[in-house]
Parts: sequence; C-alpha cells; structure tokens
Amino acid sequence: METALTRLVGVRHPVVQTGMGWVAGPRLVSAAANAGALGILASATMTPDQLRAAIREVRSRTGAPFGVNLRADAGDAGERVRIIVEEGVRVASFALAPSRELIGRLKDAGVVVVPSVGARRHAEKVASWGADAVIVQGGEGGGHTGEVATTVLLPQVVDAVDIPVVAAGGFHDGRGLVAALAYGAAGIAMGTRFLLTSDSTVPDAVKERYLAATVKDITVTTAVDGLPHRMLRTPLVESLERAGRARALLRAVRRAAGFRGLSGLTWSQMVRDGLAMRHGRDLSWSQVLLAANTPMLLKSAMVDGRTDLGVMAAGQVAGVIEDLPSCAELVDRVMAEAREALGALPAPGAASPG
Repeated sequence: METALTRLVGVRHPVVQTGMGWVAGPRLVSAAANAGALGILASATMTPDQLRAAIREVRSRTGAPFGVNLRADAGDAGERVRIIVEEGVRVASFALAPSRELIGRLKDAGVVVVPSVGARRHAEKVASWGADAVIVQGGEGGGHTGEVATTVLLPQVVDAVDIPVVAAGGFHDGRGLVAALAYGAAGIAMGTRFLLTSDSTVPDAVKERYLAATVKDITVTTAVDGLPHRMLRTPLVESLERAGRARALLRAVRRAAGFRGLSGLTWSQMVRDGLAMRHGRDLSWSQVLLAANTPMLLKSAMVDGRTDLGVMAAGQVAGVIEDLPSCAELVDRVMAEAREALGALPAPGAASPG
C-alpha cells in the first residue's frame, strides 16, 4: 500500500513503530523495519555512545530504513543530531516540537524530520519550520498525552498542514489504518501494539500484565511527573496518587540520581533539561523533579520486570490486545485486515444491503 508516508521514508507499509523509552531498542526496531514498517529507535534513555552503538546494531540487523527519536529539549540534543547525521539515519522523530535550527540542520543533511505533536497549533508550527511530516497523537495514546481524542484531533491537523500526517493514539489493527486513511492521514503509528509483540524485549511478566488489562484498567494520572500520563492502573500508581508531595519528592530525587548515573548526565545537564521542560509549561520545580524520576520508574517495569516498583505507560488499546505476534506477523495481519476492510466498503452510489 503506497501513501505519502511510504514514499517519503521508503518503507513498504504505512505503519510506524513509535520510539518508546526502554522498549524501542535495536531488536524491536530492526524487526519492525524488516516487516516493512518504519521502526523508530528510542534514544532518550541512552547515552550518546550507546545511541551510536544502537544505530549500528540496527543497521547490522536490517537494510531497511529506520529512525531515531530524540528529546528536542535535551541539553545534548545537538550532539545526538550529529550522531544521526554521521551514521546516516533516514528519519529523525521528536517527542516534542524541535527548534527551527534543529530541523534545518537535519534537513540540510538529508534526514527526514517527523516530529510528534498533540495539538493543531504545534503541527502548524513545525510544518512552517520545514518538518517533512508529523505524527499526531490523540488522547488515547500511551505515555504523556492530551485531552483531545484522535478522531477529533486528526482531521484538524490534516486540514491545517500540507505535509503527510501520521495518526497515533488508539490504533492496533487494519480497520484503524483504513479509518486513518479515510480521515486523510498517510499512515498510522503504534506503540503499545508493538510493545506487545514477541520481538519486544519487555519482560514476559510485564507483557502478561498488559494482556490482562481491560480498557478500564488504563488511566491518566498526573501523580508520576506532574503531567497527564496514560498508563496501567497499578497499586504503585494508586500509592503515588495517595502520597504526600514531600514523600513523592523524596522518591523522585533518589530515582533521579539513579537515572543520572545510567544516562551519564551531570547534575547541571539535568538542571538544564529541567529548565527546558518548564519552558512553555506551568510546571513547578517539584513537578520537574518528578519528571526526572519518570525514566527510572519506566525502567523498573520495562527492563527489570518490577511491576510493583515501576510504571507501565499504555495506550487504551492495551485493553483490547490479546496476543503477542512477531512484528512480521503483526504488520502482515494489519495490512491483510486493511485490504479486507477496504474491500468491504460499498462503492460510491451503491445501494446499502437490506
């Protein structure tokens, strides 16, 4: 199925595997790429040296195009852009709107720039700065999310910009792909659905927790980092919501120190990142500290398998996912379902049955 997305990035299918921290590593990304989707490597939880090594590992596993996701507000974003350019990565995606300068630097090097946004005005801004495409995530999506449903946000963005739009938030099958195409999107992006594959390195016990969840077990909370965050409701999340601010901050400082050791960031770099996080948002310094805590809470579940100590970001689709296919099986299934759904649509002007 050829769309503006497949032509832009050179993949076979209009499907994107999103860059999820601690989840979207070389194994998952290369499996998604080999399946014909656009795999996106998550770099925010890696040091620059680890990022370079991960890019090279993906390339050793696949000859297909892939991308790297960056935090636009990170203090070392410029260094990570340099690595992407030097390593010849096809696509750079961003969790937040990148600056005009970062977009220009990447485009000058021939890298396709695809920011993720959660509002029409952000899509309009990055499009005016030269972004090649945009991923728009509605409120159904996992992790940090907004309040506007994909079915409302997606057509707004499609009407507002003249670059390819990829739909995210609430997608897990071929019917969703067809619906997104009908809205004018050039493809879909999926996070939770790719997390729940046999190619994902997330521990089996954590995957089982996801598979057991119903749509009512997935909540949006601000207790983790002060921002709306969609995740599985667990006893830990409930305890964070009940905890006093002082107790939550004490936990956050301890875990932020642990992340500093893993990431290689200095305290001054973390403070600069905190300032960047506050920019444009009404965040207190206590919320910034809680945000610095988030990567370690995610790592506890996604890497260490400690569902009692970690949080599990999840889109609402986790409540309807019931199996763990390989990436190849998943993408093949999505495309087969899409063809079937398209074939079942009535021709224009045809009488409806009955």
